[in-house]
Amino acid sequence: MSGDPWTWRTRDGDPGRVATILPGQGYTAAAPLLSYAGAALAGLGWTVRSLLWSRPPGSRGEATEAYPRVVRDAVAGAPAAQHLVVGKSLGTLALPVAVELGLPGVWLTPLISARGTAEVRAAALALADDGAPPALLVGGTHDELWDARVAAASGAGVLEVPGADHSMEIPGDWRRSLEILGEVTSAVEAFAGRWEP
Repeated sequence: MSGDPWTWRTRDGDPGRVATILPGQGYTAAAPLLSYAGAALAGLGWTVRSLLWSRPPGSRGEATEAYPRVVRDAVAGAPAAQHLVVGKSLGTLALPVAVELGLPGVWLTPLISARGTAEVRAAALALADDGAPPALLVGGTHDELWDARVAAASGAGVLEVPGADHSMEIPGDWRRSLEILGEVTSAVEAFAGRWEP
């Protein structure tokens, strides 16, 4: 939509499988977790749409308004496609609309703790309901926005990494941080592999 403070980078693939990548506030779609997730999805043949903010969102409220709208627009633009949402941190503000629309999602460092966002926490818990869409929650035990109890109660797939922070890294240990990047990317690939053409 004209005037929006973002653009899209699209890697064309199967038009019947569309993945939308939503970045965090300071964690762009070019940062490792999202870049490699996009590469894994493209490798599986998905069309991958990555949202690129022209400037960081000015507030959590701006992202709360924007992300559900772009997810709805993606579905409206390809109503017959299988959709998948990959959100990192602030991008997990789309979790409530994904649950509402029945869209599967990979939610990296979701805002599910008491320091996070009540709507995202409630949506994560709603994943346990009958008929809820498949989901993968990924977080680290040293991330103040992660809540292992909420993740476990969600009924979603969970990848929890001991010692990882909000960037899914171990400060001061680049080798382990690279291993974690590989583990997360492999989990994204396995999750998305459920929808083979």
